[in-house]
Amino acid sequence: MAQVEDSVVRFGILGCASIARKVSRAILLTQGACLYALGSRSLAKAKEFAAANNFPPEAKIYGSYEEVLADKAVDAVYIPLPTSLHLEWVLKAIERKKHILLEKPPALNVEELDKMLKGCEKNGLQLMDATMWMHHPRAAKVKDILHDKEAFGDLKEVHVLFSFRAPDEFLKNNIRVKPDLDSLGALGDLGWYCARAALWAFDFELPQSVTALPGVCFNEAGVIMDCAATFTWNNGQAASFRCSFQSCMTMKVIMQGTNGAIELDDFVIPYTEDIATFKFHCDASFVDKSLGWICKHQEHEVKTSTPQEALMVGNFTKLVRGIRDGSTTADHKWPDMTRKTQQLLDAVKLSIEKHFCTIYL
Repeated sequence: MAQVEDSVVRFGILGCASIARKVSRAILLTQGACLYALGSRSLAKAKEFAAANNFPPEAKIYGSYEEVLADKAVDAVYIPLPTSLHLEWVLKAIERKKHILLEKPPALNVEELDKMLKGCEKNGLQLMDATMWMHHPRAAKVKDILHDKEAFGDLKEVHVLFSFRAPDEFLKNNIRVKPDLDSLGALGDLGWYCARAALWAFDFELPQSVTALPGVCFNEAGVIMDCAATFTWNNGQAASFRCSFQSCMTMKVIMQGTNGAIELDDFVIPYTEDIATFKFHCDASFVDKSLGWICKHQEHEVKTSTPQEALMVGNFTKLVRGIRDGSTTADHKWPDMTRKTQQLLDAVKLSIEKHFCTIYL
């Protein structure tokens, strides 16, 4: 096998999930990262996946997850397994001193997540969840405007919608509708992005209360297919979201301030890899006799030559390299974001179970 530079971070992937196609490509696109190993429960499946997704010929292909973790050359693992398997394999990765890039939702509940975070903390390991949109330069541009008191003012409310109309095959066979694999369903899959967007807009200050809204839809196995919730803060700020496997594809965020408003129509996955847009309007006023209204409207365009998933891998790689060479320690910002997002999902789920009672954090 060709020798890999010592400065390169070697990635191992556990499983051949569909999302791993995107992240394996991202690793290939990232300078300083090496797509080093892949493991599946079937060696034949792993070989087929590697061939179909442009793995380098020297990549190690294993017929089990254990073999990837046992490979001492692997620095970090990407784990796209069903959520019900995350705790087991994250803890095993921690035992082998591997840094962890983890698909969302990271856990079935915050108790599971805390076991992972405790292990990473004890062993000086970096954990980051794979919420890709946060790494796009558009996010930084939006945050600059959110913090502009003159243009945007004070943030008052956030509304988030993430949905897609799942085909029958998905609703019957996808892991996200199976209670033994991903029991959080649409709440864990799509609701994760919604809760993260609200927290991100409010600089990760947890709300005071969480209330799920009536009308939750479950499949026959009791997994959430469609739900909505509201969050409130002590100072009157509020957020709401809906996530659904039953509505047309929508990825929208509206952030309302005292002086202006920001809208993203594709916040999870930009319409195109190289250009992402958002709208900002301010200075609104009624026209004569209130027969209409006008505002100052801006369309911002943020270009990037690197897809957001590769930017995520790049940021994770830099953290791992710094820890490995001793120049820094694990960045607690990322697991803190993960935990707060998980707390919100737990609260929404508990509110649903308690017949839509308000849950106080």
